[in-house]
Parts: sequence; structure tokens; C-alpha cells
Amino acid sequence: MAESPASNVAELSVSELSAALKRTVEDRFGFVRVRGEISNYRGPHSSGHCYFSLKDHNARLDAVVWKGVFARLKHRPQEGLEVVATGKITTFPGKSAYQIVIEALEPAGVGALMALLDERRRKLAAEGLFDPARKQLPPFLPEVVGVVTSPTGAVIRDILHRLADRFPRRVIVWPVRVQGETAASEVAAAIEGFNALAPDGRILRPDVLIVARGGGSLEDLWAFNEEIVVRAAAASMIPLVAAIGHETDTTLIDFAADLRAPTPTGAAEKIVPVRADLLAQTAQAARRLEAAERRLRDRRASDLRALARALPRADDVLAAPRQSLDAVTNALRATARDALARRQTRLSRLETLLARHAPGVELARARNRLERAVNGLQMAMARRAEKCDGALADLDRRLQRALANRLTRARDDIAGRRRALTILHGRLAPALARVGVRRGEHLERVTQRLALALANRRERERNELARRRQAAQSLAVRLAPAAARLLARRRDLLAGRAQLLASLGYTNVLARGFAVVRDDRNKPLRAARDVAAGQHVSIEFADARVGATADGGTESAPRRAPRKKTGAQGSLF
Repeated sequence: MAESPASNVAELSVSELSAALKRTVEDRFGFVRVRGEISNYRGPHSSGHCYFSLKDHNARLDAVVWKGVFARLKHRPQEGLEVVATGKITTFPGKSAYQIVIEALEPAGVGALMALLDERRRKLAAEGLFDPARKQLPPFLPEVVGVVTSPTGAVIRDILHRLADRFPRRVIVWPVRVQGETAASEVAAAIEGFNALAPDGRILRPDVLIVARGGGSLEDLWAFNEEIVVRAAAASMIPLVAAIGHETDTTLIDFAADLRAPTPTGAAEKIVPVRADLLAQTAQAARRLEAAERRLRDRRASDLRALARALPRADDVLAAPRQSLDAVTNALRATARDALARRQTRLSRLETLLARHAPGVELARARNRLERAVNGLQMAMARRAEKCDGALADLDRRLQRALANRLTRARDDIAGRRRALTILHGRLAPALARVGVRRGEHLERVTQRLALALANRRERERNELARRRQAAQSLAVRLAPAAARLLARRRDLLAGRAQLLASLGYTNVLARGFAVVRDDRNKPLRAARDVAAGQHVSIEFADARVGATADGGTESAPRRAPRKKTGAQGSLF
């Protein structure tokens, strides 16, 4: 194979060649203006940059708009829009492609602007921003008027002059640019700023807004066609009047505003009435109101005189009610007498019933029941205390037996294991004697390991025995206080019930001066008929008992004289 002829052309790496081409292209096309149709536009990338293409009928050029430039663009890219892009041509070595880095973007001619405007209008109308149902009515006479316009143009002077002629109002101006790249954002910020004012803040919140600008070309008025301005106007909670350009100029803010005025002067005329006309209307309405009030007063006076003539006399009107009142009074007196008789009869029955159930008898019955309950409670408490003492003693004996059994079993276990080790050692000795010299060393090592294991096992068993002994001692130490606490609680309970018994017993009644009479069998005598003549009885006082002998005579308990019946004093129902 023939060798290739030597060449003196220098070798370049791919990166070096790509860098050289990049410098050549950027030096040659450092600033260009390219006209074409936007294609493959999908909106900003997640990084904020935009990537699309510019094409015509013969070629296609990749384009990129960096994030910072995209935020400053006056016209945003849209699919299918014909534009004029300003920027520089560069290459992208990663794809061996060239592209334009766009610095500015503008529609290519009025036709393209109108197409863009018509498409934007249809889009915003589909969202409902131009719906007449959502528009607000401006107030009839606003106190404060907010104006969004340029502070140096003739527009603000025309508005102020017209307001002063018709009805002077307080005006707050938010100065903005009405033309240029930042005009749209400033107008939207002004509308949102007026809406953000507090109604009772230091700066008064306007009752109506006027967004105004003088006439101009479509490009001059384009800021009021931007989507940000239209959305701000549609979202305004303050009624907004749009006064952009002359009579024939129409922008998208005119559709979103609550009211459209042909000129800024017309906007001032639409939001305030003529003060002189209002004064004349007010004076005419006052005259009409005064005449109507006078006619109404005369008619009411005439009606009152007619009604006064038709009214009957007071005696004729009150005759029938007076007669009815007398009849009702007589019936009420008869009803009261009948009710009083029924109440007296019922009172007599209640007195008879009370006599059969005397308080002394009921008290004796209650005292007997109370004594039986107290005796039963004392016996139950005594049995309960005996049971508690027996249970504690039995628990202590069972614990001692369990600890002794546990200790005996542990000792027996250790003794059995020791016997097993002795037997095992005795069995191993003859076997070791019979094993040859060659296994002597091995058996010696096994013996040492076994002895070590046995020693470890005995040590573990000693530790386990010591641990169990310590646990038993700890349990015994804990049992004594627990038993003492249980016994103390039971003694407290017994003392509380004894105190309750003392408070409910009859001894407290004896301390108040009463006494209990008992027969020779120590049984209480509850009635005088239970005592026979000459019977020996014992009388228990609060401090001691004394003996006595009954003489047989009885005296009835004095009865309380019945209460005298009196006549009725007032109504009983």
C-alpha cells in the first residue's frame, strides 16, 4: 500500500476547530436584524431561557433568548408570529450548529401587530375578561378620583380642568410611562397599587380610576394591549374608566374596563355630574317634597276630623265590659269559697293521718333500725379484721416455706451435680489409664478443659444461688413494709368505721339528756305498756347506769293542742 504524501497543513482538534469557527462567525455577524416566522415555540424552559426557530420559505435559523433578556422583551414570542429579531450570530459546538442570540424582538409590520392583537383579544375574551356581566357601575359622585397617566402630558391637565368645571373632586395621580418597554408593567402596577390601598389609610383609596393617554399610532398605544394591563384592569375592585387615545382608537383595556370614554376629557365628564344641574334638581325636588308634605298633612287632618265624628261615646263602649267584669267577679268569689272549703277538708284529713304517725313512734322505729345496723357493722368489721390478720400470718408462713423449699432444692441440685461430676471423674480415670501414651496429652487437655468447664458451671450455679437468695431477701424486705402498709390501711378503715359508728350510735343521743330503759335481760323497753308494776329496770344515762323499780302507774304523753282554724285571708290558689 502506497503511503500518503506528506502535508504541511497543521492538525486541529475538534474543539480547536469549533472555537475558531465560533470566533469567525461572531466577529463577522456581531449585530444582525433577521426577519422570519417563529416556529417550534413551547414557552420558557425550566431554566428560564427560551429556545425556538426563525424560518421563511427556504431556510430555518435556531434562536435563543436568555432569561434576563426575556423578562425585558416588549413583545413576547408567539407561535406563527412574523417578527424582526435583533441580536448576534454564534455557534453551538455541542451540535455543530449556528444560532442567533436575540437581544430585542418586535412584530414585522402593522399587519403582524393587528394579527397579534386580534389573537390576544380572542384569547382574553374566551377567558371571560370582557364579559359585560362582571363590569361595575362607577359611583354617581365619587369623593376621590385616581388617575393613572403621565404627569407631564396634556391629558392630566384636561382631566383636572374638566373636573373643576363640572364638580371639583379630590384627585390622586399615579405617574407612569404611557409608552415604551416598561409602560405596561408600570400601568398594571399602578392599578394594583390603587386597589391595595386601605379604605381608612393615610392615603385615601379612590372611588373610581381613570387610565388615560393621548392619541398615537398602534405602536404608541401598544402598552395598553399587553396582557398584564388587561388582566390588571379586569381584576380591579375599583370601577375603572379607560380613556386611551381618540374616538377611533381602540385598545384591549377598553374591553376589560368597566366604562370606556372616547377621550380623557370624556372620562372626566362620565364620572362626575354638573354641580349646577344637581343644585337645580335638588331645589326642584325640595319644592316638590314640601308641597307633597303639605298636601299629606292637610289630608291626614281631614281624615282625623272625620274619624273623630264617627267615634262612639266612651260610656257606650265600656258598658258591656263593665257588666262582664261584675259577672266574672261574682263567679271568682264563689270559686274561692269552694276552693277554701276543699282545702279545709283536706287539712283535716292530713291532721288525722299525722296523729296516727306520731314523730315519737317513727323516731323509735328509726332508732331501732339504726342500732341493728350499727351492731351488724361492728360484727362485720371485727370479722374482717380477724380475716386480715389471719391472711397476713398465712402469707408470711407461705413465703417462709417457699423460700426454704427454694433454697433446699438449689442445695440438692448442687449436691447432685457434684455427685455426677465425681462419678464422671471416676469413670474417666480408668479410661485414661487404658489410653495409650499417644493420647495422653490430648486427654490431659480435655481433662483440663472439663475441669475448667465444671469450675465455671459451679461458679455460675453459686452466682445463681446467690442471686436467688438476694431476690428472696429483697422480697422478704419488701413484704414486711407492704404487710405493714396493708395492716395500717385496714386499721385506718376500721378506725374510720368505728368513728362513723360512734357518730351514728345512740351514745351521742344520751349525751344530749336522753336515757335508755332496759329490762333485766338488757332488752330496751320502747313503750310504757311493756313495763309491769314492780318490774326491775336499768336506766342508762350518758355517764353510767342506775337501777330502778317501776311503780305501775302510767301517764299519757301530753298532746299538743290543735291549732285553731281561722277564716280565709286571701286567695288559696
